[in-house]
Amino acid sequence: MSDWSANPPRGRRPQQGGYDYYARSRGGGGAPPQPPPARRTGPPPPPPRRKRMGWGKRIGIVVLVLLLVVVGFGIYVDSVLQRTEALEYDGRIADTPGTNWLLVGSDSREGLDESQREELSAGDAAGRRTDSMMLVHIPTGGGKPALVSLPRDSYVPIPGHGKDRLNAAFSIGGPQLLAETVETVTDVHIDHYAEIGFGGFSDLVDAVGGVDMCLEEPMEDEKANAHLPAGCQELDGPQALSFVRARYSLKGGDLERAENQRKLLGALTDKAMGPATLLNPFRMVPLANAAGTTFLLNDSDHVWHLFWLVKALGDVSGGNGITTSVPFGDFVRTDSGQSVIKWDSANASRLFGAIAANEPIPDDLVGP
Repeated sequence: MSDWSANPPRGRRPQQGGYDYYARSRGGGGAPPQPPPARRTGPPPPPPRRKRMGWGKRIGIVVLVLLLVVVGFGIYVDSVLQRTEALEYDGRIADTPGTNWLLVGSDSREGLDESQREELSAGDAAGRRTDSMMLVHIPTGGGKPALVSLPRDSYVPIPGHGKDRLNAAFSIGGPQLLAETVETVTDVHIDHYAEIGFGGFSDLVDAVGGVDMCLEEPMEDEKANAHLPAGCQELDGPQALSFVRARYSLKGGDLERAENQRKLLGALTDKAMGPATLLNPFRMVPLANAAGTTFLLNDSDHVWHLFWLVKALGDVSGGNGITTSVPFGDFVRTDSGQSVIKWDSANASRLFGAIAANEPIPDDLVGP
């Protein structure tokens, strides 16, 4: 047998089995060598497409950003709020159910220059006085909030100063003595204190673009600089301030003024909580700045407490709350000749007893 297949001539390969046969005959193995890859002649392939963000994730990011903006803005407003130790005194009434605010309108001229005093008819009186005091009760358990006017001429005992008008407590001892007096005569624990002055009230009204009021009769009050026609109209800041200060031209005097104050406070709250304000940064930012720089709160109060107060006032103005005044008996004169209001002791006790017990105010005590 020829040995040609075992020793093939140089340059020749056996045909049987192709490369594998030849490789095995040499003791090797494996696959044949691959040809080099063909060179691309066209454009390079496009990069892989990025996966688009889903709508759910986009909405979540937007909500998160808005939440951070709101929280940051709230922290800013809280940082510029003015505070005082209004509820720091001995002999406080024990805590009662629900949340109670003492809301005070101050005639303080502090911070007003000469032109502002003239525009607001603030006069030159020194110190701090108040013509507007209200008790706001926010019940627990889903009841209706109540806004109770405390007439400035109420003849009450002032701790350490005998009997006098209620607003005298504020003139004598500021927020502390006023809060102590209110707690003493009502037996209602006050949880929060809020005070706003001349310029602040006017700025708040201007910040929301004015408030709508309807007057059954024209108002002409020189001392308050109130010159308003009868009918529905929009009041700017100075006009609104004149409206709530006027009393000498009113048939009901101080009691009718207290009713007007509640009406305008409700109109202001409605405008401030409406979408035209909350969704408009050109109104919301000035409103928040005005609130932050003109409200005076108790030293433990914060902007979130103020939010719940505004919400309660909105409920009251929207018909989901109660507005009333302290029941009174007669107008009497003191030994010094002052005309003062004497409370109806029995009905006043019923009113404040219901508030202290977090119970509904009796229907016969609800009214102007």
